[in-house]
Amino acid sequence: MENNHRNTGSLVVGALLVVFGALALLGQIFEGLNFWGMLWPLFIVGVGAMFFVGMFAGGRSVSGLAIPGSIITAIGLMLFLQNLFNHFESWSYGWTIILMSVGLGIFIMGWYGEDASQRASGMRVMKIGAILFVIFGIFFESIFNSWSFSRFIFPVALILVGGYLVLSRAGILPNQKKMEEPASVDSSQPQQ
Repeated sequence: MENNHRNTGSLVVGALLVVFGALALLGQIFEGLNFWGMLWPLFIVGVGAMFFVGMFAGGRSVSGLAIPGSIITAIGLMLFLQNLFNHFESWSYGWTIILMSVGLGIFIMGWYGEDASQRASGMRVMKIGAILFVIFGIFFESIFNSWSFSRFIFPVALILVGGYLVLSRAGILPNQKKMEEPASVDSSQPQQ
């Protein structure tokens, strides 16, 4: 068993060394491009991915590693996008991504650990984070007005919220309460 963990660790470290070496080589070949300056947040994504590797290598008993893995990976991806688009003002509402990533981690933990209540809890936390992301995103993007399409954010948000309400009330979207209620077994009926 210990040999298997050593092999997994060697595989991951070896793959990371290959990726870093390739980036260093590309940086030498294309001297005008700053690969390290653009791609440094992917190191953080890699650290988050290591938690998922540990979760899958350790089995269901360490499914809780999905939570820090989700948080760190989400922060790395957010930093990568901010770095790519030079839009660091988004931290004013981007912190809600951390809340969503906690919910995603709880959901993944419930999925991997086969616990329906954790999956439902994770979905609730993700929804709260998404709602806060939209609210604060609209508010702060309208203040900063840093992107040319920011004038479209509020109308699009109204359309999305209205569409969600229409679709959920019409029964087209699945109802969260129906997903959470376990199927009751009628004891008067014989089991087949």
